[in-house]
Formats: sequence, structure tokens, C-alpha cells
Amino acid sequence: MADPSIYWFESPLKGYENAPPLSDAKAEDGKSFKNTQTGILSKSYERFTEPLDNGIRGGFDIHIYYFQANPTQLKFARELWTRIRLEFPELRIYRFWDRPVGPHPIAMFEVNLFTPAQFGAFIPWLVINRGPLSALVHPNTVNENGEHLEAYRDHTQRATWLGQPVVLDLSSFRESEKRLDGQRKVGLGGEGEVS
Repeated sequence: MADPSIYWFESPLKGYENAPPLSDAKAEDGKSFKNTQTGILSKSYERFTEPLDNGIRGGFDIHIYYFQANPTQLKFARELWTRIRLEFPELRIYRFWDRPVGPHPIAMFEVNLFTPAQFGAFIPWLVINRGPLSALVHPNTVNENGEHLEAYRDHTQRATWLGQPVVLDLSSFRESEKRLDGQRKVGLGGEGEVS
């Protein structure tokens, strides 16, 4: 995972600075707090919050890993891939890789999620049905132009794992981010040199 001290984090209260004080009243269970109901649900129920990609790429990628030389995991992963296609035909699911590919050191397959409703349905389902397999849940963040500029951070500091984490080869993300940073410097009148 990435060191969080190298990133800047906006205050979670941005936009709520002038909200009325919260009550200390307890709910019926005697443990949780009562919140004032406004009758308006958060927009996050319908659309991923910025900077998540609400476009063609989708807000989240799920990579489901298996050891390709392990017959039990291979069989389970193939069956899970098939089940996801049957139960969630609206989701985008990619090929069933039988070898490492890209930053992924073992075989995997990928599922994309495009809406909070898909996320809310699929992730709890996967928690229960992933069996012995691990899954990486990572966001796809974009800037105001729809450019994906933080793949390294999305796969580390912003990532969530179901099961045991798999160590990824993140070197390609670092190289890509260096190239993009150099291109931005050229666009801003800099020399475009990246150390």
C-alpha cells in the first residue's frame, strides 16, 4: 500500500462547514446516533462522487485473482467468472486470463462497475461468493477532462482488498505518470524533463 503521508486529503466536511450542530441523541438501539432526516438522499446513491469516472471506463474495476497452476482455484475461478456473467449480465466482464498480465502477477479476470447501484449489489455478493480467491477493488479517478492520471494511487492508497492482497508490479504506473507529468510540464511551458 502507498504511504498516505505523500498525498493531500481534502477535509471530509467540505461543503458542510455551516451545517447545524449534530445532536447527541441516541437511536432506539441505545448505541447509534439519531441523524436529522432531510428527506433528500445523497447524490452518491445515483452517481459516483468526483473524481470517480462516471463515463465509459466506469468508476471501479474489480480484479479477481487465482493461482493458475492450482487446479482447485482454476476451477473455482472459471465457475465464478461464469456465474458473474449469468447473474450480472449488465456488468462489463473481460476475458478469463490464464496467466499473469500487466501489473497482475498471477492470473485474474476483471469486472467493471458503472453505478453506485451496481457497486452496492456486486461487492456484497462478491464478499460472500469469492470463495478462496482474492479481489482488488480499485477506483478509476479522472480529472475534469476525463483523463485518468492517478493509476498508481488508485491501485494502492485508494484500493480495497477482499481476501489476501496480491503484490502488484506497479512500475508501469510510475513510468506512465512520469510521462504524463512531463507532458503537462511541456504544456505549461516547462522543459518537459522528468527525473
